Amino acid sequence: MAKTNENMQSLHDKTIVAWATALGRSGVAVLRISGAQADELLLYLGVTALPAPRIATLVKLYHPDTRLPIDHCLCLRFPAPHSFTGESVVELHTHGSLAVTELLTNLLIAHPSCRLAEPGEFSRRAFHNQKMDLIQAEGLAALIDAETEAQHRQAMRQMQGEVGHHYHSFRTRIIEAMAMMEAYIDFPDEDIPEHVTEHANHLIRSLKSDIELAMADRGIGEKIRGGLTAVIVGAPNVGKSSLVNALAKRDVAIVSEEAGTTRDTIEIHLNLDGFSVTLIDTAGLRHTNQQVEAEGIRRAKEKAQHSDIKIAVFDIVTNQKLDSETLGIIDDNTLIVVNKSDQFSQSALPASIAGRTPLLVSAATGDGLEALIQSLKDITQQMMTSHHTPIITRARHREALSYALSRLDAFLNGGPLELITEDLRSAAFAIGKITGKIEVDDILDVVFGSFCIGK
Repeated sequence: MAKTNENMQSLHDKTIVAWATALGRSGVAVLRISGAQADELLLYLGVTALPAPRIATLVKLYHPDTRLPIDHCLCLRFPAPHSFTGESVVELHTHGSLAVTELLTNLLIAHPSCRLAEPGEFSRRAFHNQKMDLIQAEGLAALIDAETEAQHRQAMRQMQGEVGHHYHSFRTRIIEAMAMMEAYIDFPDEDIPEHVTEHANHLIRSLKSDIELAMADRGIGEKIRGGLTAVIVGAPNVGKSSLVNALAKRDVAIVSEEAGTTRDTIEIHLNLDGFSVTLIDTAGLRHTNQQVEAEGIRRAKEKAQHSDIKIAVFDIVTNQKLDSETLGIIDDNTLIVVNKSDQFSQSALPASIAGRTPLLVSAATGDGLEALIQSLKDITQQMMTSHHTPIITRARHREALSYALSRLDAFLNGGPLELITEDLRSAAFAIGKITGKIEVDDILDVVFGSFCIGK
């Protein structure tokens, strides 16, 4: 076991290298090196003098054995601790040919002090060196994955520390109350005022209210990051797949007059006024004895049940009687569409379906599509609008806050001092897991700083 730990330590002590840009033909490729030997590796590649810190400098790279030239490139040095990772970092902006990138990679990892970086390791080293907390690290990952304006805004709030500030505030208030309790337990002879317990209870009640407010966000933060889902449902041959193709502006779904053509769900991604929406085409709802089609219908109903938005499609040309299966899944977040408007007169359109006015659309001609898209935008905006900026962006945040709330409730319910103090400790630990800050010495800092114990 000791040998294994020693090997792991040696692995993490090594300088790491990775390309920050996608490999392939490109004008420029960026190579990142991070670790104590970053400057040494730069000299290993034939650079005769180290460039000044944080100044882009043209350098020539040479093969360490043959001394043949490899490339002319820009070099940036960031000596520790003033770098992204907190370690010494070198960036090489080379030409993006496969010959250059492969040769440099092979030469660097052949050096005994260097190895390839693991996925996310630059950010992980930044976290360990206190350059960012876990919230900021998740924000960085979200920024890289961001496809819409809303996702970009939320990711930037996380990266800039705005979201983490709320969690640090939650944890600080718990530690303050916890320090008061610890003082009673560990220093019973000290002259501590009687109102301290009341102050601790007030702190926790106020904090509990703030956490409950944060959790009453309808999951907006998670939905911004992951996007909303809009499921198209309806009987066979009402034109669901044609509607999907029309909205996608390309053929993504098979369109056929044969009932049961769509057997599985088909997904396309839309950007609606900065919000990501995944549009899902599903199998037609009907009774069938065909096993494969029946499974598709089961999946359609399951998708509809868990979707954010439903688009219920009806066809009054071939089905004068409205489909009961589709009517049965309509709820408050359902848009009702009557398709094939080019094939019937508007006088034949029902005044209302399920108590609301339907949207008249023709997937074939495009009539009514703009109105449908605008309705999708409107319902998306309504779902994503909140009076409070959401701070919960992942399920793990919500789970940790929920557990912390249960421990704060236990504290407020009272009990032996040692036990309710442990409830506070558990709450602080749960919130600390969100940001990655879990330190037992924080409590002692408050105890000795606030109460002047041990003077």
